[in-house]
Amino acid sequence: MRIEKIMRRRVVTVQPATSIGDALKLLRGNRIRHLPVVEQERLVGIISDRDLRDALPSTLLVHDDDHTVLQKPVADIMQRQVITAHPLDFIEDAAVQIYEHKVGSLPVVEGNRLVGIITESDLFNSLIELFGVNKPSSHIEVEVDDRVGMLAEVSQVMREAQVNVCSVVVFPGGRPGRKNLVFRVQTIDPRPVVQLLRDKGFAVVAPGEGGDRR
Repeated sequence: MRIEKIMRRRVVTVQPATSIGDALKLLRGNRIRHLPVVEQERLVGIISDRDLRDALPSTLLVHDDDHTVLQKPVADIMQRQVITAHPLDFIEDAAVQIYEHKVGSLPVVEGNRLVGIITESDLFNSLIELFGVNKPSSHIEVEVDDRVGMLAEVSQVMREAQVNVCSVVVFPGGRPGRKNLVFRVQTIDPRPVVQLLRDKGFAVVAPGEGGDRR
């Protein structure tokens, strides 16, 4: 899935000359955590709720310049080196960017023009939908040899059991030369599928003998 499918196109923004106080009101009023800073639709920076908190006067101590701080422009505190995404990037690429750079959002740009924004919450919601866990389904995990064709072989068993597969995730197994296939299947009772897999000689990791572990 590409970012353009899930990005927010209506983005709340500020200009470099916007005061810190006004930026704070926008964050609180819109219940958001990030404000891209633009000049004539061109992205020039970004500020977060953390940037504003660091700049704000302390609620415990009163200083003579408290009011002055709120009147300063966001240009004084904005992050100028902005990690961005493109509308045609895949959402997993955006997730890696957010993970590696430890940021909470990615402005989406075409050239330097801001066209949207994607946040941690947007990615999390999309991944939940991609994995199919937001719908009635069951988790089946199978450990197989790490060789060509194993996914097709297990999928054939799913076909024989006449269950629809919502999603598949593949990750390295706990032993050398092995990998785990994690299926979300569209059934509330996975026991017939699990039994068929075992009858075919596959090692079912989950659910265990006691039933479905979700």
